[in-house]
Amino acid sequence: MDSLIFSLNATMPVFLLMLLGIVFRRLGWLERGTAEKLNGFVFRALLPVMLFNDIAGTDISQVWDGRFMVFCLCANLATAAVAWAVSLVWKDRSIRGEFIQASFRSSAALLGSAILLNLYGTVGMAPVMMLATVPVYNVMAVVILSVFRPDGGGMAPGQAGRTIRGIVTNPLILGIVLGFLWSLLGVPMPAFLSKTLSNLGSVATPLGLMAMGATFELKSAVSQSRPVAVAAFMKLVGFCALLLPIAAALGFRGQQLVVILAMLGSATTVSAFVMAVSMGHKGVLTSSTVMVTTLLSVFTFTGWLWLLRALQLI
Repeated sequence: MDSLIFSLNATMPVFLLMLLGIVFRRLGWLERGTAEKLNGFVFRALLPVMLFNDIAGTDISQVWDGRFMVFCLCANLATAAVAWAVSLVWKDRSIRGEFIQASFRSSAALLGSAILLNLYGTVGMAPVMMLATVPVYNVMAVVILSVFRPDGGGMAPGQAGRTIRGIVTNPLILGIVLGFLWSLLGVPMPAFLSKTLSNLGSVATPLGLMAMGATFELKSAVSQSRPVAVAAFMKLVGFCALLLPIAAALGFRGQQLVVILAMLGSATTVSAFVMAVSMGHKGVLTSSTVMVTTLLSVFTFTGWLWLLRALQLI
């Protein structure tokens, strides 16, 4: 019951913010056009600031674990590869990019830190997982969403160069790289700058969630119920069932295993929707998957935690 209550406290505020966006649109307080502009603002300004601030404030030398980081990196690549293979069953090529990204991209940084604080009183290995996942998530997402363009044209001649430039100049990638450099150089951050960045970053998630809710179309979501259901199953159950036994067999226990669970089995992150829309996709499949996984992860994540405890792995 304690685990269920904690999970509800961690995930329901996210879901309720999306519902607020729907309510605000119904009331006429937040129009769809305004919400779409807010999505672009969150993607180009607020999310990069949040990523930079999180990574820049991490002391890499204190939490570094190369073996654990390599596993997280390989696990992310494996989930993306599986999602790509499954996406081939959809005849509608225009949804494949969204399906792949929504299937493997997690809100692992937030949930992983929260779970570790609840269980162990420290974020522990979460920063190491973030170092392995955040860059990979964003680089792979940019490539996938560029290759599987909604127009169905694939990677056109000259598109490879534009994709590389898009990755290099992607606001999220820039925020991550600058955060790495700041942390490695050990430059102290002035209090006024840290406070400003923290304030800006704290706006990213709630604003993005409400804007996402305001652009949510139930009719369109129902029309894509099958890919949404498959993506949600893979995100919450499939990847955990596939990779958690491997992680346990390799000797990961305690904090490490909890972080791996958060990386594999947490809800699809809202930034996946923001990136999909900003790169020319409709975003319906992504927003639907975010909402479904956010709601169901309350129960699936609790179930995985219970199982790991029952097996005395955490």
